[in-house]
Amino acid sequence: MTDAPVIGVLALQGDVREHLVALAAADAAARAVRRPDELAEVDGLVIPGGESTTISKLAVLFGLMEPLRARVRDGMPVYGTCAGMIMLADKILDPRSGQETVGGIDMIVRRNAFGRQNESFEAAVDVKGVSGEPVEGVFIRAPWVESVGAAAEVLAEHDGHVVAVRQGNALATSFHPELTGDHRVHRLFADMVRAYRRGESL
Repeated sequence: MTDAPVIGVLALQGDVREHLVALAAADAAARAVRRPDELAEVDGLVIPGGESTTISKLAVLFGLMEPLRARVRDGMPVYGTCAGMIMLADKILDPRSGQETVGGIDMIVRRNAFGRQNESFEAAVDVKGVSGEPVEGVFIRAPWVESVGAAAEVLAEHDGHVVAVRQGNALATSFHPELTGDHRVHRLFADMVRAYRRGESL
């Protein structure tokens, strides 16, 4: 379709394929991004789950960190899930040595806040901006948001903790909507990218 935004998925680590499928279901032209020249060709970017320290180090190694920071500063829509949420935080409460973030959302996040791998769980989450039934959130070694600044908007909470945040064209969730077959959060992001392409805000 002519209005299909080109949305990349940062393909350094994590559940890249699942995001590509979800974005295609949200009527976006989805492609993997591993190099700066590929980043330059997309209208928006998803940073998937995985291990945030590893993603950070690989982004630096592949020469993506600075171009990504520059594009986010310039307003490119970006969506981070789980480790991707950590990558979009301006501050990590308990960073590992040498861990960097892209930034873009005025929030402080806590890594692995909901527990270890064997404490993963699913929960229904009401997400502002997503109509219909609650989103089924899959939480896998998920972070939560300790605090947000004035510019950031809380979109969802679970068990008293912030699990979805938006600031301008940056969106982040603690959970993995790409693992559920429910593509409404990806559709919200695709609509954000469409608005960005038109020079509007959603």
